[in-house]
Amino acid sequence: MHSAAAPLKKEVTVIPANPQLNKFTGQVEGKILNVCAYARVSTDDEDQLNSFEAQKEYYTDKIQGNPKWRFMGIFPDKGLTGTSLNRREEFNKMMRLCRRGKIDMILCKSVSRWARNTVDGLNTVRELKSLGIAVQFEKENINTLKETSEFLITLFAGFAQAESESLSANVKWGKQKSMKDGNVIFQYKWLLGYSEGEDGQPVIISKDAKTVDRIFREYLAGYSLKQIQEGLIRDKLPAASGKPDWSRQAIRNILVNEKYCGDALMQKTYRVDCISKKVRKNNGELPMYLVKNSHPAIVSREMFQRVQEEMTKRASKKISDSKTGRTRQGKYSCKYAMTERLVCGECGTPYRRCTWRQRDGSYKIVWRCISRLESKESCAESPTVDEGTLHGALLRAINYVLEQREAIEADVAQSLAQAIAKKEGADDVADLENRLARLDEDFRRALQTVNLTAENAETQNREFKRIATEKEKVHEKLNALRLEQEIMAHGSARVKALFDTITAKASGLSEYEDSLAACIIQQVTVLAKDLVRVKFNEIGIELDMTLV
Repeated sequence: MHSAAAPLKKEVTVIPANPQLNKFTGQVEGKILNVCAYARVSTDDEDQLNSFEAQKEYYTDKIQGNPKWRFMGIFPDKGLTGTSLNRREEFNKMMRLCRRGKIDMILCKSVSRWARNTVDGLNTVRELKSLGIAVQFEKENINTLKETSEFLITLFAGFAQAESESLSANVKWGKQKSMKDGNVIFQYKWLLGYSEGEDGQPVIISKDAKTVDRIFREYLAGYSLKQIQEGLIRDKLPAASGKPDWSRQAIRNILVNEKYCGDALMQKTYRVDCISKKVRKNNGELPMYLVKNSHPAIVSREMFQRVQEEMTKRASKKISDSKTGRTRQGKYSCKYAMTERLVCGECGTPYRRCTWRQRDGSYKIVWRCISRLESKESCAESPTVDEGTLHGALLRAINYVLEQREAIEADVAQSLAQAIAKKEGADDVADLENRLARLDEDFRRALQTVNLTAENAETQNREFKRIATEKEKVHEKLNALRLEQEIMAHGSARVKALFDTITAKASGLSEYEDSLAACIIQQVTVLAKDLVRVKFNEIGIELDMTLV
């Protein structure tokens, strides 16, 4: 047997540090360092620009005056925020040089000049530290290669970020106050048809306004966005950019922009925070402010509203599959007006336009129920409709409505008025306004005779509560009545617009026109082989017309 070996004695040898190497940078002491400076100002104000120039001059002299430093330039970002690195071109250029080993040290006035975003500030400093590159913040006297630097940078960057957030909140409050006061800001660069007038208010550019009006009218006439786009480019009509470079999205943006009817809806989008600067659509998270009649209108409010309804109608188009019974999202077709409007009275499915070749070699255009076309067993009794006969019936229906224009307009106005009278009773706006004035007088009298003694306090509180409660009820009733009157006026205006469209688009009404039918006819239902029911937009009239 062998005896246990004696434990070995540990020997520790100290290897002395190289006195020529800097423990922070890892560079040889006495080596010439490549040094640059970073400067930034956030606005173009004169005072900030003076500070900007002073920083550049100061750092140029300081670096060039040190014999141990080699001047690598000044990287200046002017008029840019410190909360994001995305647009700071000079800063990003400097970082690229650091990654390539071209820079050993960076001078900067303060942590807030480097970044007002705590995360961005720390990430860039950490990356530079891993590369052995020091950042010297002069105001705070921080060298980022020292052990305590990260805590101090976090502290000062947090203060800078909080300052930015406070400033952003103040700016946001100011903007919301301005919106509440009805002050509208116009982006004329993207607003076709308007320019800024001498008084700072928008004025209409006649030539461009005609283009806007054309877009609205063609859309209501059944044109697709693609057809409108092709027509504008063909006629070389300039867009907001000044060139005929129309896109479908640009046309859609015009159609949904309420500014073209003289109104302005503000805060449709909002910025999530001052750090990420992400912009989101306002779906109710923040209040919006609608300013009516804020500027001259290019199209009527009635036309604008009809376009919104038509867009909703096209977007919600559904197609029914006769075999499965399921519905799927359909695609709007504008080639023929009746593609969207002619429906089967038996199953409710739309009709499709078909071309038949006859025995003599000629062609005949007919419309047939889609369910019957896709399955012979479905909707077997639905009739086939000759296109020429259908157009004749529609033309007669339009002529009849035009002949009865005055009577129809009177009936619509009377119906709306009766509906309001039935709903609101005998009250009218004047009565309610007089009642509010009397309540205000009651409140003033009660206020003048107020007595805070215990025996009168309860009685007086009841009186003030009674006045306040009644005023609230009268206000609600008055607002409802005004809204009903606005609806009545709106409805009458839409009926008038319908008749104006008929007379404007088809002089004499001697021939059927597809675009006219798309504007004024809501639906045509095939009831029998020789009978259709025509329903008109706005007026709600339905006419049964024979097919002859």
